Amino acid sequence: MLDLVIRNGRVVDGTGLPLFAADVGIRDGKIVAVGKISEVAKEEYDAKDQIVAPGFIDPHTHFDAQLLWDGAAKPAIEHGITTIVPGNCSLSLAPLKAEHRMKLVGMFNQIEEMPHKAFEEGVEWNWETFDEFVSRIEKDLTINVAPLVGHSVLRLWVMGDASMQGPANETQIEAMKDLLDQCLSAGAIGLSTSFVDMDERLQPVPSRYSDTHELAALCDVLAGHNKILQVVHEFYDTDLTLARVDQLAEISLKHGITTTLSPLFVNEDNAEGAKQIMQRVVDQTARGARVWPQVQTRPIDISFTFSVPSLLFIRLPSWYALMRFNTPDQIMLTLQNSEARAKLVAEAQGMMSLWKRLVLRQVQTDANQVYVGKTLAEIAELRDTDPLNVMIDLSLEESLDAHFLSSDMGHNDDELVASFLTHPNVMIGASDGGAHILSFSTYGDTGYLFSRFVRQCKAMGLEQAVKKITSDTASLWGLDNRGFVKTGYAADITIFDDKSIGRGPEYYVQDVPGDGYRYVRDAIGVDAVIIGGALAYNSDSGYTDARKGRVIG
Repeated sequence: MLDLVIRNGRVVDGTGLPLFAADVGIRDGKIVAVGKISEVAKEEYDAKDQIVAPGFIDPHTHFDAQLLWDGAAKPAIEHGITTIVPGNCSLSLAPLKAEHRMKLVGMFNQIEEMPHKAFEEGVEWNWETFDEFVSRIEKDLTINVAPLVGHSVLRLWVMGDASMQGPANETQIEAMKDLLDQCLSAGAIGLSTSFVDMDERLQPVPSRYSDTHELAALCDVLAGHNKILQVVHEFYDTDLTLARVDQLAEISLKHGITTTLSPLFVNEDNAEGAKQIMQRVVDQTARGARVWPQVQTRPIDISFTFSVPSLLFIRLPSWYALMRFNTPDQIMLTLQNSEARAKLVAEAQGMMSLWKRLVLRQVQTDANQVYVGKTLAEIAELRDTDPLNVMIDLSLEESLDAHFLSSDMGHNDDELVASFLTHPNVMIGASDGGAHILSFSTYGDTGYLFSRFVRQCKAMGLEQAVKKITSDTASLWGLDNRGFVKTGYAADITIFDDKSIGRGPEYYVQDVPGDGYRYVRDAIGVDAVIIGGALAYNSDSGYTDARKGRVIG
């Protein structure tokens, strides 16, 4: 007898071929039949002529900590995601010695804007090695996890404080190679490194102190396991990114591995640079190299207050240091000091085009409610000042609890973005799900792909879009037995309405350990998600008790 039959669906199987009407039969977590099924099952699900597709795969997330208190990685599953890849940007929660825990928390706080309190109240530190971490999260998984191991934590484990001082010696490199080998054997799907990120002291993260010899040695280990290398490149500089593509190509050719760089931002400001980068990728691919840029589907909406350091200010050293290293009371006093304020205003003048576009999203006082929803340019005109000073004034009036929104950063040219998303050498990804929970929503990439680029722009067909975020991604990341609705494949399936799937409005909820909030987006049009052969979520009743997710290294 079958465990589950999905009936009356239109199957988009992940191959890119046209959809077809079929039932899907599942037994023991596997797809065992696709077609007209007369056999009875323990459970049946009526897909009601909706799309039955392979579960979506998100290749760039930071759910590492959240998995310790939420094995479903909410709200990822609601958006059709059945497999996530955490451990990006050189950071993973293992291997990690006890004495380095707070160092790692500091880096997660700085790079991914994850609150200290979430770690303090939501994480029970009861592991050190990678296999111990895998055992820890597998106890309560609803979603599948394909974890990377971070280069920075490998260095911390082997080198301690010396990891933040310079390159490793031969003995240390050999120790890192052995450690990486253990992690890959325990379920890691590859190594992540970063060439740009900074720690909590605004110093380079440990991976940035490595040299090419060290990285090559670690890639030898990746080659032995046929695993991937993920890098955060110098996305702010075209020339540096071109050089990084060339380096990754040489690594790929020498070691025979796949490499991916994330994220490749695409907007009008860097249109020509992005095109140059893609041409370099195409040229290196023609040589046989495997270099895959990751491109986001959605624009970035950043919400922030002056009480929490935001990466929006990372280009303004005085501003970022003020928010990063001071209490709210100290920030207030600095902004009230005319001399200090004048210096800050002078430093930020070059970004006036951004300040003009910011929207006042939320305030606490009745007096300022009239301005909510207006741009700072509009408010400045009403108050006879400029957008930058009105942002400071409102923050002071609201005791730093004025929320500002930078909307649609990055995407302002659908045709340009579509040309990248449909490019055969581009991986759709880089959602950052689980990170930046206090500043912007990192959910809804999949819905936005279908609503904007399939339905609205018609830049790609339904079948191509599904293939991009299922079988293509599974193949690149070495996730065997996933990405297709075919017999013998894992029964990870997303059922959705292709006429309505999208991302809902952004809002925040109080559900982060430590009484913190995070910005989320409701999913639209995702009817049901099946993981490991069991119904994990449906839009009518929410999450089920099924816990069929696992670590898939």
